[in-house]
Amino acid sequence: MASGKKRIAILATGGTIAGVGEPGKSTGYVPGQISAEDLVKSVPELSEYAEVTAEQICNVNSDDITDKLCIKLSNRIRELQEDETIDGIVVTHGTDTMDETAYFISLTVKCEKAVVLTGSMKPATAKDPDGPANLLGAVRAAVGFAIDDDPPANLVWVFFAGELFDARSVQKCSASAINAMGVDAPGEGSNWNALKEQNFFDVSKLQELPRVNVVYFTVDANPKVLEYAACVSDGLVIAGAGSGEFSQAWAKVLERIDIPVVIASRTHHGLVTLNETLAPGCICAGRLAPQKAAVLLKLALTVTERVDDIKRVFSL
Repeated sequence: MASGKKRIAILATGGTIAGVGEPGKSTGYVPGQISAEDLVKSVPELSEYAEVTAEQICNVNSDDITDKLCIKLSNRIRELQEDETIDGIVVTHGTDTMDETAYFISLTVKCEKAVVLTGSMKPATAKDPDGPANLLGAVRAAVGFAIDDDPPANLVWVFFAGELFDARSVQKCSASAINAMGVDAPGEGSNWNALKEQNFFDVSKLQELPRVNVVYFTVDANPKVLEYAACVSDGLVIAGAGSGEFSQAWAKVLERIDIPVVIASRTHHGLVTLNETLAPGCICAGRLAPQKAAVLLKLALTVTERVDDIKRVFSL
């Protein structure tokens, strides 16, 4: 390019980073109010590092992200991966479900160019909002990958509060802290080679995904909740206690469920080891948090309903 700068496409989906509220306050705001163009204009320092373009994919609270919007975003990123005039991609997104969207993209787009998601914990109208610094950091990260001679292949990242996380391990770990994003297994580094070989699913021709719901186990949880969830789902994830445990009452209901069921842990940390006595024929989530296990199960169900095949998908 004439300027010599890398060209970064910014795709905006809404969230707190585009939120507006009473000036100076960090609460009581409405997410997804500022346009992609205005977000870019609010951070003039971006031009020092890259030539950026801004595009609005949607403008919603991340709790209102849907499978259809994830497919739309994935398809647009796939198109930009093939665009020779684009060197990297940044996605602005609400923090609540950012980990799910990042993981979805990593499973559905073969990325040779960096994809970096970011957002904020404070709205744009707050005193000292964190969004501008996060957006600048995400663009700088994307530029850095673009000039790296040997960047990690097919990885999607989250940049937040000065740190960079890979899509498989990232998770929102605090409801209020400025550095709310972390990893689901503290102290355990990502296996880059394994991530490069992870599953890939083509959603370019899909309009929707199979319905997967997460059912959360607690002391004396009514097993009818599990039974009902199975009636409105193509697959289930159980967020069990400890290493994916639940009551005998739930186990009895599980015996009558004939859709794929993944067992995860509500602790979010550590390795799930499937209790074959309690949950025979179920699928082990391994280290995946329940919400990410749901993402992978949805995508697996687009190609197979065979439990043995899905087990192999989860084993990678």
